[in-house]
Amino acid sequence: MPARSKQQQKAAGAALSAKRGETPKSKLKGASRSMEESMSEKELEEMAETERKDLPKKKD
Repeated sequence: MPARSKQQQKAAGAALSAKRGETPKSKLKGASRSMEESMSEKELEEMAETERKDLPKKKD
């Protein structure tokens, strides 16, 4: 599933980085922390790979 906002795409990227062990899980906050716990690496990859160009900054 693609990200619906730039914030969501950014959070997915942070969660993916932590899931792969590239950044410590303790640095995650808010949505990225819950995404890391509840989503698979494949789901996070799909969301993080979403093109940011046409996405709104945040979803209302």
